[in-house]
Amino acid sequence: MARLHLVTDDLSLAQQLAEPLRQAGYHLSQSTSLDEPFRADLVIYGPSRFDEADYRLFRAHPLAHQADWLLVSDGAPNPWLDKLMRRGVAYHFRKPLDINHLTEVLGEFKEELALQQETPTRAPLSSNLDQFGLLLGSSEVMRRLYRLIRRVSQTEANVLLVGESGSGKELAARTIHQQSPRATDPFVAVNCAALSAELVESELFGHVKGAFTGALKDHIGFFERASEGTLFLDEVTEMPLELQSKLLRVLETGEFRRVGSDQVQHTKVRIVAATNRSPDDAIDGGYLREDLYFRLAHFPIQLPALRERGDDIVELARHFLAYRNVETGTDKAFTQGALDAIARYSWPGNVRQLKHCVERAHILAANEIGLAELPDLTEKTQTPKDIAPGTSLKDAERTLILATLEACQQNKTQAAEQLGVSVKTLYNKLERYQTQPSSQE
Repeated sequence: MARLHLVTDDLSLAQQLAEPLRQAGYHLSQSTSLDEPFRADLVIYGPSRFDEADYRLFRAHPLAHQADWLLVSDGAPNPWLDKLMRRGVAYHFRKPLDINHLTEVLGEFKEELALQQETPTRAPLSSNLDQFGLLLGSSEVMRRLYRLIRRVSQTEANVLLVGESGSGKELAARTIHQQSPRATDPFVAVNCAALSAELVESELFGHVKGAFTGALKDHIGFFERASEGTLFLDEVTEMPLELQSKLLRVLETGEFRRVGSDQVQHTKVRIVAATNRSPDDAIDGGYLREDLYFRLAHFPIQLPALRERGDDIVELARHFLAYRNVETGTDKAFTQGALDAIARYSWPGNVRQLKHCVERAHILAANEIGLAELPDLTEKTQTPKDIAPGTSLKDAERTLILATLEACQQNKTQAAEQLGVSVKTLYNKLERYQTQPSSQE
């Protein structure tokens, strides 16, 4: 039976709720303060007045994120009530109470709790998520993204995708291509951060035999390979500025030359670019030419971070687990505690991190996936202790990067994802740290 706990020092409220709560079919308990320990699935919290102490007691309570909470107040404006609602409290009832409405809400919670209690015994073998192209998600922010992609796909406009690492920028780019009239033509993806500064021009535009040392034969560049199709420039803000000017000329004229050649080539590719930096910050920081930005961003699209996608987080976890179950012929399932932890976690690496986390948990679990199989979700994030007031931004960045790298056990790819930068950018910064001592040293 679902457990309901009433917390109130208001005797009249307790008397008014006694019969409705009894009839609601919960296992009922009661106390006058949050200081008193209790266990519950649903908590009705109605002190005679709300103040900062009540707010802090709620924040520190072990059930703050484990149970559902309903508030009852006299309706007077109160900033502490507003803060409680922003912390995830489900309902706020104001006196005089509408008992019929309260009873209806209690019934809805009871039905939801009954469904949740079935979850650990039901292994996910299918997905509940909507899909558009290669993208998955049913949240409102994802449905808005689908609408934007559907509209721009039918045009020739260049698109700039902006989003954190792991948020699905390449999947969005491929979906734009698949939904466009160019779908039967090539889609060529280029990670600009992975190209060496010496060879990036050759990789983009190609070169002729003998153009430079090591050019033993003609080489076709990405622009020619993507002819009539879509060229995806990932991490475009990591491209050297001198090459950005050449890219700008290609976008303006549709013409380019292979390295070492005087012959003009014509291109009709569509450009979809992506960055994990804020375009304004990239321009101000000297990572992106402003004139190139306007050429690339005919239609800018912001991809949502996973933490902004609500119920998609848990449903994506179930989706990835369902696929692993089908692939391996298993029926492993998440415990409710595991699902709660997945929902609460901030996911700095976004969907990519969630997918890897679920796949690793599937390998570790014998049958049931609990918190023991999800260690990354329960480890406390350590804040560097030597970033003191007055520390320069340059030194603070250095300290944070080195601390993140240490927390990731020197895994540079994982550290770059958590920091929201490319691996190339991380390597460049680490090289500078080796040659430039901190001002605090």
